Amino acid sequence: MPIPDVSIILPCAGFGTRFGAPYSKELHCLAPGVTVLDRSLEAVVELAKSGLNVRLVVVFGTHKLDTVSYLARYAETFQMVFVYQDESFGPGLDGAIRSALPMTQGPVALVLPDIVVTGTGSAGSLLAALRQIGVAGWSVVAAEERDSDTLRRMGALAVVEDGGVVTVGAAAEKPADPSGFNAFWGMVAVTEEEAHRLPDVVNKGADSPLAGAVALMVERIVNYNTAGG
Repeated sequence: MPIPDVSIILPCAGFGTRFGAPYSKELHCLAPGVTVLDRSLEAVVELAKSGLNVRLVVVFGTHKLDTVSYLARYAETFQMVFVYQDESFGPGLDGAIRSALPMTQGPVALVLPDIVVTGTGSAGSLLAALRQIGVAGWSVVAAEERDSDTLRRMGALAVVEDGGVVTVGAAAEKPADPSGFNAFWGMVAVTEEEAHRLPDVVNKGADSPLAGAVALMVERIVNYNTAGG
C-alpha cells in the first residue's frame, strides 16, 4: 500500500437522529445518482485529480454498512481504510477522530459526510487549504455566517482579513453565546505534527487549536443534518 500524500478522516458513525429518515443522512439523494456524501467528497476527489495519493479513513458503526457499501464507487479514486468507532473514545465526533488518527499518515483533513461546500472554487477549496497549513499548522474551509442559531450549531469562527489573507482569531464548537463570531468551518486541514490535536476542534470543552489558522472562504456551506437540508 503506497504512503499517502494526505489522509482524510470521514466520520460516518453518527446515528443522525436529527435527520429523522430511515436511511443514513449522507445517502440522502440530491440529484439522480448523487447523494449528500458524493457532494461532501467533491473537494476530496479534486485532491486525487491533482495527482495526490489520498487515503480516506472512514469511521463507521454496524448501523452504517449501507454507507460502507456505497463508498465502493470510490475504490479506484482513494486508498480506503475502514475503522469501527472505538467506544472507549466515546460516541461523539471527537471519539471518531481519535479512532481514525492511528490510520492517518501525512497531513490530515477532517471532512464531514453531511457538510457540503458550494459555490465558485468550492471543489478546489480543500487543496487550497492544504497548501496553507505551513503557515500556522492549521487551515479551514469556511463560510461567513451572521445567524446566531446557525453559529450555535456549528464550529463557529471569528475571522479577520488583513492584506487579502483571512485568518481565524477565535474558534468555538457550538458556542452557547455566538456573539463575536462571523463564520463557521466546513473542513479542517492540519499538518501531521499537529494532527493529534484534531479531536479538540470538535470538543466543546477544549480550547480550539484553530486560532491563527488560515481560512479559505467559500460562498456557502450547507449542513444536511435535517431532512429538509
